[in-house]
Amino acid sequence: MLVPDPPPNFWGGARPKTWVMTLDKTDLRILKILQLNGRITNLELSQTIGLSPAPTLERVKKLEKNGFIKSYHARVDEAKLGIGIKALMLITISRHTEGVVDKFKKQIGEIAEITDCYKVTGEADYILHVMVRDINAFEELVARKIATIEEISKMQTMVILSKTKESNLIPLSYEH
Repeated sequence: MLVPDPPPNFWGGARPKTWVMTLDKTDLRILKILQLNGRITNLELSQTIGLSPAPTLERVKKLEKNGFIKSYHARVDEAKLGIGIKALMLITISRHTEGVVDKFKKQIGEIAEITDCYKVTGEADYILHVMVRDINAFEELVARKIATIEEISKMQTMVILSKTKESNLIPLSYEH
């Protein structure tokens, strides 16, 4: 069961952002099962973990309320939707001032073909995950959208040839 929050004065005011609630073995099993099959019914879930449906649903609701479960998604087949090119783009920005970074993030957020943007350490500042229909669409994306972002000083692209591993499962010890 989720460990309750400490009393309000426990930290001498607001609790720090790093406070992590403790999950028991059953909570971890629920998270594992839902990551593998978000469409499982509450009845099937309860039978799998060995609880009755009511406490199972209560646990799931608490996991949702406390932000352990953020949402439920359908995984779609990108190729069947016409996505033929996926790439990672290493991006270096010109300056690291608040205004430059904010403007960069805003512009990247408005480009639908960029599905993920990660701030990273190393030679680049950001890695963009890009998905487009074909090489012509990729060229168009780079020339008309990404290359026009003034805050970018350097770009390097790596086209993804194939996916060797894919997992939705967060790497945790689910069997304490």
